[in-house]
Amino acid sequence: MLSGMNVIRDLVGVDFPLFAFSHCRDVVAAVSRAGGFGVLGGSTFTPDSLEAELRWIDDHVDGKPYGVDILVPEHQFDTGGMTIAQLAEHLPAEHREFLAHLLKEYDVELRLDDGGHSDVPPATSPEIGEQLMDVAFKHPIRLIANALGIAPDWMIERGKSEGVAVAALVGAKEHAIRQVNAGVDLLVAQGTEAGGHCGEVSTLVVVPEVVRAVRKVRDVPVLAAGGIMTGAQMAGCMAMGAAGAWTGSVWLATPESEVSETFREKLVAASSRDTIRSKARTGKPSRQLRSAWHEAWEGPDSPGSLPLPLMSILSTPAFSSIDRAADAGSPKARELVSYWVGQGVGLIDSVKTCAQVVQDFMEEYAGAVERLPTLVD
Repeated sequence: MLSGMNVIRDLVGVDFPLFAFSHCRDVVAAVSRAGGFGVLGGSTFTPDSLEAELRWIDDHVDGKPYGVDILVPEHQFDTGGMTIAQLAEHLPAEHREFLAHLLKEYDVELRLDDGGHSDVPPATSPEIGEQLMDVAFKHPIRLIANALGIAPDWMIERGKSEGVAVAALVGAKEHAIRQVNAGVDLLVAQGTEAGGHCGEVSTLVVVPEVVRAVRKVRDVPVLAAGGIMTGAQMAGCMAMGAAGAWTGSVWLATPESEVSETFREKLVAASSRDTIRSKARTGKPSRQLRSAWHEAWEGPDSPGSLPLPLMSILSTPAFSSIDRAADAGSPKARELVSYWVGQGVGLIDSVKTCAQVVQDFMEEYAGAVERLPTLVD
């Protein structure tokens, strides 16, 4: 048993340090029940809907530990106190028109009730972030995490007072040092291979770089993230000094995940070269499955991506409508289907349950650890 496992066990109460980030409550509960640590991505929820999701997880996790990730960007977009619906009214006409022409070209009818515009502030706003955190702390969470900058003081202070570990995602050693000085309990060193918002440095480089850098400041455990799809990769990252693995994309191919059936089919068929790091979904660079959406928004006729959260407000109902049309059998709509996924997608070749994925990770990890001593004989 590696010492890193003991550190994570003491911090969040899980024996096998496989963290599973997902926007789907079914994945979170299934992974925790199977012996991993599920983390619910809370940025897509309102305070009321997050409360409902966490109440469901409490009832289905069998008392196993889990966590929540909320998104509070360090550099905020000034919304002027407007709600999502009010911000939507201020979307530039040229962007609305470009989207309308694009969807028409691919036989997609835009319906705002498909993940449409609500009368609440964006989930990335500080006020919603605090409200989401208040909801999370009403439940028996063992971890709360933040991405896109320094974890807010109020999150770190609340975590310490509640006895809940505070984690932060970083993509460079200088960011890691700032987070450690701010007081976080756990770092996730995320390489550019990762799905979603990510930096430019590879996992193989950023993990040991962060481990080495923070060791000089304070003893903070580091989880490796970015392209990790197997237990052998997890073992390799732990050999570099990581205390465990933070994963996301590998859970998208499970039947429990939130993705559309069309996307799941495209994901299983994709290679590692089929992803793109683009601003064309949220306004910040994030890795997604490449589709006709990206060709259009990054093409010569595009008005360009809007900043966060405006691009998300534009794209969210569009992608819900795209998925609906594609799942209904539209071959043109299928060309637009996309979702966040990392370069490790090339290692996914079938649909497996969350429990099976956890079991595979455990077996592959054990096999890799057993092989290591034979390499130095």
